[in-house]
Amino acid sequence: MRNDLTIYNKIADQWWSEEIRWVRILKNLAQGRLAWFDQALDWRNKEVLDLGCAGGFMAEAIAKRGATVTGIDPAQKAVETARMHAEKEKLSIKYDVGVGESLPYAAQTFDIVVCVDVLEHVSDLDKVISEIARVLRPGGYLAYDTINRNSLARFAAVTLAEDFLGILPRGTHDPDLFIKPSELHAVMERAGLIVEPIVGLGPIGLDKRLDLTFGRVPFTGIIYMGLARLKGEQQF
Repeated sequence: MRNDLTIYNKIADQWWSEEIRWVRILKNLAQGRLAWFDQALDWRNKEVLDLGCAGGFMAEAIAKRGATVTGIDPAQKAVETARMHAEKEKLSIKYDVGVGESLPYAAQTFDIVVCVDVLEHVSDLDKVISEIARVLRPGGYLAYDTINRNSLARFAAVTLAEDFLGILPRGTHDPDLFIKPSELHAVMERAGLIVEPIVGLGPIGLDKRLDLTFGRVPFTGIIYMGLARLKGEQQF
C-alpha cells in the first residue's frame, strides 16, 4: 500500500518518546525547515495554522516562537497525542481533526499557514491550495515543502529511504503524488498566491544518535521548500 496515512495513528502514543528512528528524523526535519522559515517569517503574535500537524512537532516549535497556533490533521490519535503533549508543556495550541480539502475555519482567519510533508499526500491538490488561500488573510504567507517528481526523488524518497535504509516506513509515499515545482506554482497562482523562489531541503549531517539532520541545500531535485504570499495588503 502506497501513501499509507494510517502510520501516524499506529505510532501516535510514541510520537514524543524518541524511541522510533523515523519519528526522530521527522523531528529533525521540522528543525531544519524552521531554520530557514525563521529567516523569512516573524511568528510573534501571528495566527498560524499547522496543516497536517501530526503529533505536533512544528506546532509546538512555532508556539514557542510567540505565535497563536492551531493544528489540524486527519489522524485522530496523532491529534490526541499532540493535544496531550501541548497541555503537558503548558502550550495553548488548538488542535482539530480534519483534512486540507475542507478546512473548518472562516475565511481570512490566519496570518500564516504551514504545510510541510503534506502536499505529496493529499487527494486533491487544487482544493487544498484553494482552501489555504481562503483561510489566509490578505498578504498572509503559506510556508510549505514537498517532494519533487522525478526519477531521482523517487529513488531517494522511496527506494532508498523506505525500502533500503528504513528511514521511513514502507508505503509512506506514493511517487505518483510527488509534485513538480512548476505544477505546484501553477496551482498556487490560480488560487491567488504570489510564489517566491524555492530552495532545497536535505540532509546536512548527523546528530548524537547518528540520525540525519536537515537544512537548506542548493539542490531542489528531491525536497524543496518555499513561501507563497496571498495577494493584497497585509492586515496584520
